[in-house]
Amino acid sequence: MNLKNCEIIHLRRIEDGNDGTISVAEEHRDIPFKTKRVYYIYDLDNASALRGKHAHKELEQVIFCMHGSYTLGLDDGTNQMDIRVEDPSMGVYLGPELWHTMYDFSDDCVLMVMASDYYNESDYIRNYDEFKNYLKNQK
Repeated sequence: MNLKNCEIIHLRRIEDGNDGTISVAEEHRDIPFKTKRVYYIYDLDNASALRGKHAHKELEQVIFCMHGSYTLGLDDGTNQMDIRVEDPSMGVYLGPELWHTMYDFSDDCVLMVMASDYYNESDYIRNYDEFKNYLKNQK
């Protein structure tokens, strides 16, 4: 992966035969930060749904697709990448200063996001041109 502040995280899968599979996410082992917030995104039954469309100044997140599938579009200001996500044991770490969009959701898609801090609107960059200017000013 050639994007700044982004990596794939593979959780351990514990196969328990007929009793299912367990995946475990532990702070500072699998998740590279202390988790202060967890939220879910679901009922994405509109084929044209588009989520994200922003970056964060400081927040770190890991996003998991718990059920179904979706496409995650990523942009670090220099490189862009799309990732099709459909494995509940695979998360994508989204560090600060990473523009992201989520789209092409399956009807049954459920996303879970673990975040490093509480909701803070002032941490969001919601305009792509402002995002590019923000990155220029960070150098």
